[in-house]
Amino acid sequence: MIDKAAEAKSKADWPADIAAEFAREAKNPNPCVGSTLLSENERTRVWIIRLAPGERIGFHRHVLDYFWTSVSGGRGRQHVHDGTTVEYTYVPGETRHETYGLGEFKVHDLENLGDREMVFMTVEFKDSANKPLPLPSTVQRQAA
Repeated sequence: MIDKAAEAKSKADWPADIAAEFAREAKNPNPCVGSTLLSENERTRVWIIRLAPGERIGFHRHVLDYFWTSVSGGRGRQHVHDGTTVEYTYVPGETRHETYGLGEFKVHDLENLGDREMVFMTVEFKDSANKPLPLPSTVQRQAA
């Protein structure tokens, strides 16, 4: 369970534009967990994230079980819905699996703090405890 007092204190330290974007995402959840949707079928969604140095992917919501793999490695910063801010160094090939029970989710952003492009692949599993969030019609698809 999230300690609301600790959450408020942590989020109070976020830059105003980040806090405002987070508030907007809470009202209108963003299901785009990558920069580009590479492939989607009845079982999976495959995404890529490419971030140039200093670039950031905004807040997005994970509700499906998924895994990500760091293709390039790099250093990143995330603001997470529990109020924490995390900086982390990723190594090429590093992979993490995440699972969400019914009604569970994670909201976060990702900023490239390094001096070279940071690339991630993310695969979501549509047969998870939660139903997939519908994608906006504007989502960039590279392949059917």
